[in-house]
Amino acid sequence: MSSFRRAIVIVMDSVGIGELPDASVYGDQGSDTVGNIAKQIPLKIPALRRLGFDRLVRLDANVPEGTAENAEIAEIFLERGSSADSAVSPVSSGTSLGAYGRMAEASSGKDSVTGHWEMMGIVLDRAFPTFPGGFAPEILAEFSRLTGRGWLGNTAASGTQIIDELGPEHLRTGALIVYTSADSVFQIAAHETIVPIPELYRDCEIAYKLVGEGLGVGRVIARPFVGAPGQFKRTSNRRDYALPPSAETLLDRMKAASIPVVAIGKIEDLFAGRGITQGIHTVSDDDGMDKVEQQLKVVERGFIFTNLVDFDAQYGHRNDVAGYAANLERFDARLMTLLPQLRDDDLLIITADHGNDPTTPSTDHAREYVPLLVTGAHVRAGVDLGTRQTFADLGQTLAEIFGVGPLSHGTSFLDAITK
Repeated sequence: MSSFRRAIVIVMDSVGIGELPDASVYGDQGSDTVGNIAKQIPLKIPALRRLGFDRLVRLDANVPEGTAENAEIAEIFLERGSSADSAVSPVSSGTSLGAYGRMAEASSGKDSVTGHWEMMGIVLDRAFPTFPGGFAPEILAEFSRLTGRGWLGNTAASGTQIIDELGPEHLRTGALIVYTSADSVFQIAAHETIVPIPELYRDCEIAYKLVGEGLGVGRVIARPFVGAPGQFKRTSNRRDYALPPSAETLLDRMKAASIPVVAIGKIEDLFAGRGITQGIHTVSDDDGMDKVEQQLKVVERGFIFTNLVDFDAQYGHRNDVAGYAANLERFDARLMTLLPQLRDDDLLIITADHGNDPTTPSTDHAREYVPLLVTGAHVRAGVDLGTRQTFADLGQTLAEIFGVGPLSHGTSFLDAITK
């Protein structure tokens, strides 16, 4: 019988920690989202460091051992009930207060759908189709006919840049801004005063039928924005319309076993609602962490699965190095307050789904390793989980904890982390 009754997985969207061996195939040589940020900006992230983050990625401006920040996080773990041998001189020795490792993506691709599906047990042997040259004229013609609006763009572009470029014409004509990226996406941007949110969502549903079901595109994304020319700003009314998982996932198994699966952030969208018992959408990463803390108060047993999208959407795609660094520090502060709220039978895992290095010329996702930070009162401290060959190891571990496995892919690391 597992020592854990609840699992909390927090996905720091796009927080990669170095290029994968096949990064050159994707044009991502040299990508190291956190490492490259740390070369430019000292990162004050004591909670992540004490969980072993600095064992996984080079953080040049390390917080020295023995500082007040490290002492505070060590005290949190000791107060939570960690045994003496699991927290022997944590500050002076530098021993990680949890298990740590990194995960390689076995699937083809580097988008959020692929990464999250793999965590839950699906390994794709073929990436979702991409359209770097835009979509076929007949697709756009049918999209225009069905929506009753014209279109602008139809190119691979940065979302903020294409809004700045085409936003004024959109305001004049009401035509929808259509664009894609290096990922398998069909994105629709529209000003909220020109295209009301319900209409934009209906337009996305139309596009989903055409390019999702029709062409196998991974996601259609609503990208509403507000403001005047030169001051456009995307809003939190984004909505993702993803293809349903192509095979059974851990979420399906858990829901079938009547185990609660609470999806926070865009998780529900990424799995097309499948395997979810409660979906909670958020407007920011802070809101996401608020929702996690709220669910800790009400979920007695089950899985709380959270995506924090601001790392990617607000900072990675905008090549905002300073903003990305600040968001890492904000998350670390929230993690500091979350840790004391964990019960003795909780398992907390912090990871990512891909990279998005804001220091490179590209504004697209990057093919990178992702961190695997594992903690809880029953987790052995200082365990090096090494390099996991697939994100599916995470799902296989949870399947063993909740007795719903084995899944088709992945190797459980439960025995390695359990005291």
